[in-house]
Amino acid sequence: MDIMERAFEMERAGVSVVHLEVGEPDFAPPAAASEALTRALVSGATNYTDSRGLHELRVAIAEDKSARTGAAVDPERVIVTGGTSPAMLLTFGALLDPGDEVIIPSPHYACYPNFVRFCGGVPVFVSASPADGWQIDPDAVRRAVTPRTRAIVYGSPANPTGAIQSREVVEGLAATGVPLISDEIYDGLVYDDARVTSALEVDPNAWVLDGFSKRYAMTGFRLGYVIAPAEAVRTVQILHQNISISASEFVQYAGIAALKDGAETVADARRLLAGRRRLLLEGLRSLGFEVLHPPDGAFYLFADARAFGADSLALATRLLEDGHVGTTPGVDFGAAGEGYLRFSYAVSEGQLGEALARLGRCLP
Repeated sequence: MDIMERAFEMERAGVSVVHLEVGEPDFAPPAAASEALTRALVSGATNYTDSRGLHELRVAIAEDKSARTGAAVDPERVIVTGGTSPAMLLTFGALLDPGDEVIIPSPHYACYPNFVRFCGGVPVFVSASPADGWQIDPDAVRRAVTPRTRAIVYGSPANPTGAIQSREVVEGLAATGVPLISDEIYDGLVYDDARVTSALEVDPNAWVLDGFSKRYAMTGFRLGYVIAPAEAVRTVQILHQNISISASEFVQYAGIAALKDGAETVADARRLLAGRRRLLLEGLRSLGFEVLHPPDGAFYLFADARAFGADSLALATRLLEDGHVGTTPGVDFGAAGEGYLRFSYAVSEGQLGEALARLGRCLP
């Protein structure tokens, strides 16, 4: 956020900045979703809904998740939220008492430990290795389990690495007996023959975080959901009633439309992103960045930048000030990410080409 906010300051002063630090798709959301939202808003769908979300939307979410994973999903386990971050807050709020621990494989999405701490918990980090394609080591996770461990949270496809955890890894994590929290917000944005193994496929009682922001480019709609174990649904529902009451009614109709008619948008996004991934990967490698394992999903390249400096924040700051390219310092994603930079390729090929040219001019 410091990098992005400094970039905004520079832009206000007339400097052109290429933003590769922001994880936001540049393609349009499904037209059907925008149209449904407009119709719902005009028709007066501006009220509270059931705190769990519209029944029609919860059924559509359950059917979509079942179709993508092969796991049976009961709509009664779905709670719709105003974005996936609130779903994460509800999940940790339901699971944690002060001092409880959550294991977080690292590099990790920057907000995981913050939400854990906000709910009184203690994050416990287990490092993954680029040499292994950023696959989580279930044995290392098992060694980190203590009597206070309440959950393991991980993303697949992951932010920042783009790694997709193998079925064997997910099965190994489930075998620890610790509740799994699987962040699947980037599922659907995968490349080649990659396939995401949902935690629900190996543990029917897993918690799943998901939403519409990435797959359907609906970031500003603020629509997400959590699939909770049946015995935890009432607790999550009560928390949601107190914190948010419900997600916006008219936005929920957009979610229904996206699930019904958004497949073409997702397919087009995959094609666009695959080309951008190739362009950025080749360009960064030619500049001297090391990427041992290209991302299998999401829209980030997590590149080893230690050839240019070990302090990722200092390097990202220099690239912004001297090259006018915004990147995300790897230290944001935990100690295991220090020395790396995250580059988002959710921008046009023209912007990527310009960014690479600018980086080439300011790197030794």
